[in-house]
Amino acid sequence: MQNDALSILIIEDEKDIRNLLAYHLKKNLFNPLEASHAEEALQKISLLKPHLIILDLMLPKTSGLDLCQLLKKNIATQNIPILMLTAKSSKEDIVKGLELGADDYVTKPFDIKEVMARIKAILRRTHTPEKSLATFTHKELMIDWEKYRLHKNSQEIHITLTEFKLLKILTQYQGRVLTREQLLSALTGDEKVVIDRNIDVHITSLRKKIGPYIETVRGIGYRFQEG
Repeated sequence: MQNDALSILIIEDEKDIRNLLAYHLKKNLFNPLEASHAEEALQKISLLKPHLIILDLMLPKTSGLDLCQLLKKNIATQNIPILMLTAKSSKEDIVKGLELGADDYVTKPFDIKEVMARIKAILRRTHTPEKSLATFTHKELMIDWEKYRLHKNSQEIHITLTEFKLLKILTQYQGRVLTREQLLSALTGDEKVVIDRNIDVHITSLRKKIGPYIETVRGIGYRFQEG
Protein backbone atom coordinates (compact mmCIF):
# COMPACT_ATOMS: atom_id res chain seq x y z
CA MET A 1 0.00 0.00 0.00
CA GLN A 2 1.37 3.41 -0.95
CA ASN A 3 1.82 5.82 1.95
CA ASP A 4 0.06 8.58 0.02
CA ALA A 5 -2.94 6.40 -0.95
CA LEU A 6 -6.28 8.12 -0.46
CA SER A 7 -8.23 6.65 2.45
CA ILE A 8 -11.85 5.58 1.98
CA LEU A 9 -14.12 4.73 4.90
CA ILE A 10 -16.67 1.94 4.29
CA ILE A 11 -19.66 2.31 6.62
CA GLU A 12 -21.59 -0.92 6.16
CA ASP A 13 -23.04 -3.36 8.71
CA GLU A 14 -22.73 -6.42 6.44
CA LYS A 15 -19.22 -7.84 6.83
CA ASP A 16 -19.20 -9.63 3.45
CA ILE A 17 -19.93 -6.36 1.64
CA ARG A 18 -17.26 -4.52 3.66
CA ASN A 19 -14.73 -7.22 2.79
CA LEU A 20 -15.63 -7.09 -0.91
CA LEU A 21 -15.31 -3.31 -1.05
CA ALA A 22 -12.09 -3.29 0.98
CA TYR A 23 -10.51 -5.91 -1.30
CA HIS A 24 -11.24 -3.94 -4.46
CA LEU A 25 -10.23 -0.63 -2.90
CA LYS A 26 -6.82 -2.12 -2.05
CA LYS A 27 -6.60 -3.52 -5.57
CA ASN A 28 -7.15 0.02 -6.88
CA LEU A 29 -4.44 1.40 -4.56
CA PHE A 30 -6.76 3.03 -2.04
CA ASN A 31 -6.45 2.69 1.72
CA PRO A 32 -9.73 1.13 2.98
CA LEU A 33 -11.06 1.86 6.47
CA GLU A 34 -14.09 0.08 7.92
CA ALA A 35 -16.96 0.78 10.31
CA SER A 36 -20.09 -1.29 10.95
CA HIS A 37 -22.26 1.42 12.55
CA ALA A 38 -22.53 5.19 12.91
CA GLU A 39 -20.82 5.52 16.31
CA GLU A 40 -17.74 3.62 15.13
CA ALA A 41 -17.77 5.62 11.90
CA LEU A 42 -17.79 8.97 13.70
CA GLN A 43 -14.81 7.92 15.81
CA LYS A 44 -12.81 6.88 12.74
CA ILE A 45 -13.78 10.00 10.78
CA SER A 46 -12.61 12.22 13.64
CA LEU A 47 -9.35 10.31 14.08
CA LEU A 48 -8.41 9.34 10.51
CA LYS A 49 -10.11 12.00 8.33
CA PRO A 50 -10.90 9.86 5.25
CA HIS A 51 -10.87 11.35 1.76
CA LEU A 52 -14.21 9.73 0.86
CA ILE A 53 -17.00 7.81 2.61
CA ILE A 54 -19.00 4.86 1.26
CA LEU A 55 -22.21 4.99 3.28
CA ASP A 56 -24.86 2.28 3.48
CA LEU A 57 -28.25 3.89 4.14
CA MET A 58 -29.62 0.86 6.04
CA LEU A 59 -27.46 1.00 9.16
CA PRO A 60 -28.57 -0.23 12.62
CA LYS A 61 -29.63 2.40 15.19
CA THR A 62 -28.54 5.63 13.45
CA SER A 63 -29.54 5.44 9.77
CA GLY A 64 -27.24 6.33 6.91
CA LEU A 65 -29.40 9.36 6.07
CA ASP A 66 -29.17 10.65 9.65
CA LEU A 67 -25.42 10.13 9.62
CA CYS A 68 -25.13 11.91 6.26
CA GLN A 69 -27.06 14.87 7.64
CA LEU A 70 -24.86 14.97 10.74
CA LEU A 71 -21.66 14.93 8.68
CA LYS A 72 -22.84 17.64 6.29
CA LYS A 73 -23.87 19.94 9.14
CA ASN A 74 -20.45 19.67 10.82
CA ILE A 75 -17.90 22.14 9.46
CA ALA A 76 -15.10 19.63 10.13
CA THR A 77 -16.67 16.91 7.96
CA GLN A 78 -19.00 18.68 5.53
CA ASN A 79 -16.49 18.60 2.66
CA ILE A 80 -15.84 14.85 2.80
CA PRO A 81 -17.54 13.37 -0.30
CA ILE A 82 -20.10 10.62 0.28
CA LEU A 83 -21.09 7.74 -2.01
CA MET A 84 -24.38 6.18 -0.86
CA LEU A 85 -25.22 2.48 -1.08
CA THR A 86 -28.96 1.99 -1.29
CA ALA A 87 -31.67 -0.53 -2.18
CA LYS A 88 -33.10 -0.32 -5.70
CA SER A 89 -36.57 0.58 -4.45
CA SER A 90 -35.54 3.54 -2.28
CA LYS A 91 -35.79 6.44 -4.77
CA GLU A 92 -37.04 8.74 -1.99
CA ASP A 93 -33.96 7.94 0.10
CA ILE A 94 -31.70 8.64 -2.89
CA VAL A 95 -33.28 12.04 -3.46
CA LYS A 96 -33.13 12.89 0.24
CA GLY A 97 -29.49 11.79 0.48
CA LEU A 98 -28.48 13.91 -2.51
CA GLU A 99 -30.32 16.90 -1.06
CA LEU A 100 -28.52 16.39 2.26
CA GLY A 101 -25.21 16.66 0.41
CA ALA A 102 -24.20 13.15 -0.69
CA ASP A 103 -22.24 13.20 -3.94
CA ASP A 104 -23.52 10.08 -5.70
CA TYR A 105 -25.17 6.72 -5.13
CA VAL A 106 -24.98 3.06 -6.18
CA THR A 107 -27.90 0.65 -5.84
CA LYS A 108 -27.64 -2.84 -4.38
CA PRO A 109 -26.86 -5.40 -5.62
CA PHE A 110 -24.05 -3.41 -7.20
CA ASP A 111 -21.45 -4.03 -9.88
CA ILE A 112 -18.08 -3.57 -8.16
CA LYS A 113 -16.62 -2.02 -11.33
CA GLU A 114 -19.35 0.62 -11.23
CA VAL A 115 -18.58 1.36 -7.57
CA MET A 116 -14.88 1.85 -8.34
CA ALA A 117 -15.72 4.06 -11.32
CA ARG A 118 -18.04 6.23 -9.20
CA ILE A 119 -15.38 6.57 -6.49
CA LYS A 120 -12.74 7.65 -8.99
CA ALA A 121 -15.14 10.13 -10.62
CA ILE A 122 -15.98 11.72 -7.25
CA LEU A 123 -12.30 11.96 -6.30
CA ARG A 124 -11.47 13.55 -9.66
CA ARG A 125 -14.03 16.25 -8.90
CA THR A 126 -12.94 16.80 -5.31
CA HIS A 127 -9.16 16.23 -5.41
CA THR A 128 -8.08 18.03 -8.58
CA PRO A 129 -7.20 21.72 -8.99
CA GLU A 130 -10.22 23.96 -9.44
CA LYS A 131 -11.13 24.92 -12.97
CA SER A 132 -11.12 28.55 -14.03
CA LEU A 133 -14.20 30.27 -12.67
CA ALA A 134 -14.39 32.59 -15.67
CA THR A 135 -14.95 29.98 -18.40
CA PHE A 136 -16.10 26.40 -18.91
CA THR A 137 -15.29 24.18 -21.89
CA HIS A 138 -16.72 20.78 -22.80
CA LYS A 139 -16.19 19.27 -26.24
CA GLU A 140 -17.53 21.89 -28.70
CA LEU A 141 -19.03 24.08 -25.94
CA MET A 142 -17.38 27.16 -24.46
CA ILE A 143 -19.11 29.27 -21.82
CA ASP A 144 -17.92 32.65 -20.58
CA TRP A 145 -19.62 33.14 -17.21
CA GLU A 146 -18.58 36.76 -16.78
CA LYS A 147 -19.86 37.87 -20.20
CA TYR A 148 -22.93 35.58 -20.19
CA ARG A 149 -21.97 34.12 -23.57
CA LEU A 150 -22.25 30.55 -24.84
CA HIS A 151 -20.54 29.24 -27.98
CA LYS A 152 -20.93 25.90 -29.74
CA ASN A 153 -18.44 25.13 -32.51
CA SER A 154 -17.41 28.81 -32.29
CA GLN A 155 -20.99 29.92 -33.05
CA GLU A 156 -22.76 31.94 -30.36
CA ILE A 157 -25.88 30.30 -28.93
CA HIS A 158 -28.51 32.49 -27.27
CA ILE A 159 -30.07 31.15 -24.08
CA THR A 160 -32.28 32.72 -21.42
CA LEU A 161 -30.99 33.92 -18.06
CA THR A 162 -32.77 31.01 -16.32
CA GLU A 163 -31.16 28.53 -18.72
CA PHE A 164 -27.79 30.17 -18.10
CA LYS A 165 -28.20 29.79 -14.33
CA LEU A 166 -29.22 26.14 -14.73
CA LEU A 167 -26.23 25.45 -16.96
CA LYS A 168 -23.88 27.05 -14.46
CA ILE A 169 -25.03 24.95 -11.50
CA LEU A 170 -25.01 21.74 -13.57
CA THR A 171 -21.49 22.33 -14.91
CA GLN A 172 -20.23 23.42 -11.50
CA TYR A 173 -21.12 19.93 -10.26
CA GLN A 174 -20.24 18.16 -13.51
CA GLY A 175 -20.87 14.41 -13.28
CA ARG A 176 -22.90 14.72 -10.07
CA VAL A 177 -26.64 14.06 -9.97
CA LEU A 178 -28.64 17.09 -8.85
CA THR A 179 -32.27 16.73 -7.82
CA ARG A 180 -35.01 19.04 -9.10
CA GLU A 181 -35.24 20.51 -5.60
CA GLN A 182 -31.53 21.37 -5.63
CA LEU A 183 -31.81 22.99 -9.05
CA LEU A 184 -34.92 24.86 -7.95
CA SER A 185 -33.14 26.20 -4.86
CA ALA A 186 -30.16 27.30 -6.95
CA LEU A 187 -32.48 29.20 -9.30
CA THR A 188 -34.80 30.86 -6.81
CA GLY A 189 -33.32 30.67 -3.31
CA ASP A 190 -36.08 30.75 -0.73
CA GLU A 191 -38.64 32.22 -3.14
CA LYS A 192 -39.61 29.11 -5.10
CA VAL A 193 -41.71 30.73 -7.77
CA VAL A 194 -40.54 28.23 -10.40
CA ILE A 195 -42.56 25.04 -10.06
CA ASP A 196 -40.86 21.65 -10.13
CA ARG A 197 -41.87 20.64 -13.66
CA ASN A 198 -40.71 23.97 -15.10
CA ILE A 199 -37.19 22.66 -14.50
CA ASP A 200 -37.93 19.92 -17.04
CA VAL A 201 -39.09 22.52 -19.59
CA HIS A 202 -35.88 24.53 -19.19
CA ILE A 203 -33.72 21.40 -19.45
CA THR A 204 -35.52 20.35 -22.66
CA SER A 205 -34.93 23.81 -24.12
CA LEU A 206 -31.25 23.72 -23.17
CA ARG A 207 -30.76 20.32 -24.78
CA LYS A 208 -32.20 21.61 -28.05
CA LYS A 209 -29.68 24.45 -28.02
CA ILE A 210 -26.48 22.80 -26.75
CA GLY A 211 -26.92 19.07 -27.47
CA PRO A 212 -27.44 15.99 -25.27
CA TYR A 213 -24.94 16.88 -22.54
CA ILE A 214 -27.49 17.10 -19.73
CA GLU A 215 -28.42 13.56 -18.70
CA THR A 216 -31.69 12.53 -17.06
CA VAL A 217 -31.45 10.21 -14.05
CA ARG A 218 -35.00 8.88 -13.97
CA GLY A 219 -36.87 9.61 -10.77
CA ILE A 220 -33.91 11.53 -9.30
CA GLY A 221 -32.89 14.56 -11.37
CA TYR A 222 -30.21 15.63 -13.84
CA ARG A 223 -26.44 15.76 -14.30
CA PHE A 224 -24.06 17.32 -16.81
CA GLN A 225 -22.03 14.54 -18.43
CA GLU A 226 -18.40 14.12 -17.49
CA GLY A 227 -15.66 14.95 -19.95
